Amino acid sequence: MPGTRPGGQPEAHRKMTEHHRPVRSFVRRAGRLTRAQERALAELLPRWGIEPPPPDERLDLAAVFGRSAPRVLEIGFGDGASLAQTAAANPGNDYLGIEVHEPGVGHLLLEIERLDLANVRVVVHDAVEVLNGWIEPASIDRLQLFFPDPWPKKRHHKRRIVQPGFLGTLARVLKPGGVLHMATDWEPYALHMRETAGASPFFDEPTGGPETGGRPPERPETKFERRGLRLGHRVADLLYLRNDEPVSSATPP
Repeated sequence: MPGTRPGGQPEAHRKMTEHHRPVRSFVRRAGRLTRAQERALAELLPRWGIEPPPPDERLDLAAVFGRSAPRVLEIGFGDGASLAQTAAANPGNDYLGIEVHEPGVGHLLLEIERLDLANVRVVVHDAVEVLNGWIEPASIDRLQLFFPDPWPKKRHHKRRIVQPGFLGTLARVLKPGGVLHMATDWEPYALHMRETAGASPFFDEPTGGPETGGRPPERPETKFERRGLRLGHRVADLLYLRNDEPVSSATPP
């Protein structure tokens, strides 16, 4: 994900609302590639990357992974280290990672190769477009959004990816009973996430509330998280359950 934010998180999860521009989940900026990452993009992305489906069609994830299994989708995986670690620890699940920052994509591809992972696929595309156009409704068991850009200045809050319409988009692809797992090291953004998800008709708080009180064991610590902790930031993990409320086609993206 291009650029960095306070706390070290790349700015992958930005939601642009500028005049005459479509909503995006990121701001693309150049990143420096290592030779290994360049090789990974040239040689490994054709193997583990996913191309857009034909117009008016959705991805057949069973065909993509060669099996039917619980599916986890992560939006903005950064350098991919935690995603690869999670996939290696859970070979019975399939993992679909979305990222546009080429160095991060290259790093994940190298980890897939090093760990010989068969259950990870990569999409290098805007997450909002992927969610709206590529993914079948109610086909994902778990959605992960870890350390999105908090846009700390008040005038930029509208650019935060966690908005009511975006939660409707997530609800469309998430199975009833599926989990939405968000994490941030920016306390005002944690409050924003909690208020927005709490007001959504599509998500319910699990027993005990949405905040775990600590990092769940299934989520590995990320390098951006470690930097935030060194800066004295408090990390919040918020988990919500998808309920049975249908998503109207009129729900804004």
